[in-house]
Amino acid sequence: MQVRNKLAEIRQLRGISAAELASRIGVTRQTIYAIEAHKYVPNTLVALRLSEILEVPVEQVFAIEGESGQAGKQLTVDLIEDPSTPYVQNQPLKICQVGNRKIGVPTSPIHGEIPPADAVIVDSARPESAVVQIFGEEAYSENRLLLAGCDPAIPALARYLLKHGNIEVIHLGCSSTRAMKLLQERKIHIGGTHLSGKQNKENNLQVIHRFFPKGGCRVATFASWEEGFVTARGNPKGISGVGDLGRKNVTLINREQGAGSRILLDSLLRKTGVIPKDVKGYRQVAKGHILAAWHVHDGLADCCIATEASARVFGLHFIPLVSERFDLVIPDRYWDMPSVQTLMDALNRASLRKELETLGGYDTSKTGSLVQ
Repeated sequence: MQVRNKLAEIRQLRGISAAELASRIGVTRQTIYAIEAHKYVPNTLVALRLSEILEVPVEQVFAIEGESGQAGKQLTVDLIEDPSTPYVQNQPLKICQVGNRKIGVPTSPIHGEIPPADAVIVDSARPESAVVQIFGEEAYSENRLLLAGCDPAIPALARYLLKHGNIEVIHLGCSSTRAMKLLQERKIHIGGTHLSGKQNKENNLQVIHRFFPKGGCRVATFASWEEGFVTARGNPKGISGVGDLGRKNVTLINREQGAGSRILLDSLLRKTGVIPKDVKGYRQVAKGHILAAWHVHDGLADCCIATEASARVFGLHFIPLVSERFDLVIPDRYWDMPSVQTLMDALNRASLRKELETLGGYDTSKTGSLVQ
């Protein structure tokens, strides 16, 4: 048998350096690195201090692996299907318990790092489920929430919940329409949507009612934002409105079908009489506000429609078009979960609201309020 640990992963999620953690415990930085490398098993006192400082149970940091342990165990999980990106063998997944189902969520590399994961696929013959091999103890506990949506500030909410409530948010970045469909399929706990705006005929509640005509869900405001054109710094192409998309020297990066940004763009094109096929780059898509803005930042496109927060991330030029509200849709069956109530409490915290306002330019005056 061997003692394995998730110290490095948990420490990094907490935003604590090895030096800081070592100082607070009373050991050397080399000791922390040795523990993380599985070269040193700490004594009981150090293990308890790690648990206390990281605010997680000891058994979540350390686990005994052996013939009777969990490492190497295989199980079948339901997958969140994505026709554009088929699942493959050895693909890493995060696992979350949603109702009575175990859901496998694809992980994405961030900053060029191997992403944290719970398991890898060993058999993906069927598109709707897969056999996976887990790394350690089964992690799909009640302190995990699976939230789908495209708001680039959801990771800020996730960091807050992990630090202050020991709740891990698994964020699936996707369009508002897809998030509502996943809620219908009972594959996520919470879905985010912003299918509204002055240019659209329907508001958020009308759209939500189309997906859930019989009700059965609560709708809470996350924040309001500005959505508009994101262009390179200084706006060198002089883009001022949707009519400029018809120019041959302007390249757009679009969003996928079902995204609120694409619905807004299509409504603007219809209003101004610009034909989509005349827009250079109309068929090129980026899945998410941040990814769309990154294309502009990297010179792969001249503009996109995204949130002001996305423009701020890269220091890009922003031309506001509409004000929208991003709502969180929570089915009644999950409302009383402690993790959901912790999330609702976090939305009413001044420190989280201040971060959203400062980093993303959000209007948080109604954050946390129930609109249904």
